[in-house]
Amino acid sequence: MKSLPSILGAAALFAAAAAQAQVKWDLPSAYPATNFHSVNLQQFADDIDKATGGKLKITVHANASLFKLPEIKRAVQGGQAQMGEILLSAYQNEWIIFGADGVPFLADSYDEAMKLWRAQKPLLDKKLGEQGMMVLYSVAWPPQGIYAKKPLNSAADLKGVKWRAYSPATSRIAELVGAQSVTVQAAELTQALATGVVESTMTSGATGVDSKLFEHLKFYYDTQAWLPKNAVLVNKAAFDGLDAATRQAVLKAAADAEVRGWAASRKVNVDTLARLRTEGMQVLPPSPQLKADMAKVGETMLKEWVERAGADGKTLLDAFRK
Repeated sequence: MKSLPSILGAAALFAAAAAQAQVKWDLPSAYPATNFHSVNLQQFADDIDKATGGKLKITVHANASLFKLPEIKRAVQGGQAQMGEILLSAYQNEWIIFGADGVPFLADSYDEAMKLWRAQKPLLDKKLGEQGMMVLYSVAWPPQGIYAKKPLNSAADLKGVKWRAYSPATSRIAELVGAQSVTVQAAELTQALATGVVESTMTSGATGVDSKLFEHLKFYYDTQAWLPKNAVLVNKAAFDGLDAATRQAVLKAAADAEVRGWAASRKVNVDTLARLRTEGMQVLPPSPQLKADMAKVGETMLKEWVERAGADGKTLLDAFRK
């Protein structure tokens, strides 16, 4: 029979080996923990934990608590975080193809947005691969509408209005309608509204609820202009450093998260617009004039995007329009 010290020694060795075998990763995100993207991220991390028997532990850092949105891609690329969730269109200035889903009215429904993602992904795989990363999955935000303090009958009503921008596309919209563009990330939007830095923005019902836009703005025009996507990236060297079974668990959890996330986005779109109404916001279809004005903005921006995107843009649009 083994002595107690030898049993304790063996237990300590086993615990040390288990600790050594466990891999811990960070996954920064820019949105509140209650946002459906963040909830989906946490489920993704939990699924990996369960599938690997705790071998790979991923900590989700929501609400820009580890890195701010514009910093996340660089953090993953440089290995400061092994994974990260980005808003693709926020990186359009780096590479035009990142902004395909920020072109107004190019893909204005969930089915069209998924079709665009399938056309965009092979190009992203190549570019991110060159940068030492992989995209694991992507989930669309609900369709984007216009929030405002005052009624909007046409784009002319936006002239001079302090417009919250969060991507090159939303900044360009402000220019085209004559609004005053102010760059504000999601985590700072509530404060910007409370202090009068922002009077209008173009975003989803989900962000409207997350940031309690109904406390400051009275109108939401459901233009369904585009469905921007978040994407979860992984550092390729970190991923390749996992054993084969763990890599497979990550890919399986990512595929599940994509399906679950798109379904959640559809539900969130319905639920959040209902919540905006409950909170006293007027949720309205755009007037024929506002719709026509915004369609012109979309046409201008698509033309500009195609000119800048060159051969890659043509490849993407040809695949999307098949």
